[in-house]
Amino acid sequence: MAEDRDGQRIDNFLLGYLKGAPRSLVYKLLRSGQVRVNGGRVKAERKLEAGDMVRIPPVRIDEPGDKGSPPQGFLDAIQAAIVYEDERLLALNKPSGVASHGGSGISFGAIETLRALRPRETLELVHRLDRDTSGLLLVARKRSALAELQALLREEDGAGRRSGIGKRYLALLAGRMPDGTMSVDAPLHVGLRQGGERHVQVRPEGKPSLSHFRVLERRGGHSYCEVRIDTGRTHQIRVHARHIGHPVAGDEKYGDPDVNRRLREQIGLKRLFLHAASLEFALDAGRTPYLLSAPLPPELLDALDRLR
Repeated sequence: MAEDRDGQRIDNFLLGYLKGAPRSLVYKLLRSGQVRVNGGRVKAERKLEAGDMVRIPPVRIDEPGDKGSPPQGFLDAIQAAIVYEDERLLALNKPSGVASHGGSGISFGAIETLRALRPRETLELVHRLDRDTSGLLLVARKRSALAELQALLREEDGAGRRSGIGKRYLALLAGRMPDGTMSVDAPLHVGLRQGGERHVQVRPEGKPSLSHFRVLERRGGHSYCEVRIDTGRTHQIRVHARHIGHPVAGDEKYGDPDVNRRLREQIGLKRLFLHAASLEFALDAGRTPYLLSAPLPPELLDALDRLR
């Protein structure tokens, strides 16, 4: 195994090595013990070390032409969405409706499209955004950057709060949030509905989750807010917003159907009003600071302007 793979999870290694293989196939190979590291069975979360010997069974992978390539319009849209890049990473202002990665009937997500644009590069997602959420999505261009950024994401204090990467979102919450600021400290549990759909609830046995809401403006009886999160749980902002009685506007999973319908008719809001606006972190043991930002998409700006 090449030394630049040191520290990489075996599932991520296989997804990169077996380019074009469905994620379901990769995890089936791991579960069935067909992938061996140094002669032994391994779980998906096993991290590789320099010098490890990985044995992979013969796998037939469809040629790229078999499933096609991303449509040219999609390639152009993702190329235009790159808001920052250097030799170690790039940041994408992901459009709403675009999945972070393919799967579950989605042939091409943001990462697959970026790889199609840059076939000679090794690109890896640092984190994920919900499909309906727009905004900053980090992609590592080097293994060392991926390892350092994922270590920052795992940084937690004693209460389970993450401090390595500062995340700032913009959201429109239904109704008038009574206070100008509100922190929501409520554990989140991820469950699966029939068909495999993830559904998140506030439950005592869930993982510690902390979100901070601050009203920027009150418009049309609703609350335009800045949201900062200390943890990065699945659907965290959306579930915490619902928990305090002010769901995110346009949220079809956790929101208020009547409010969503009125906003669609009155201001043309046809999507989730949640945008990952900025990320702040430092690489090289704190010596190289980054502050990345992505502007609010035009459709959200227009909806906000119409809300009086």
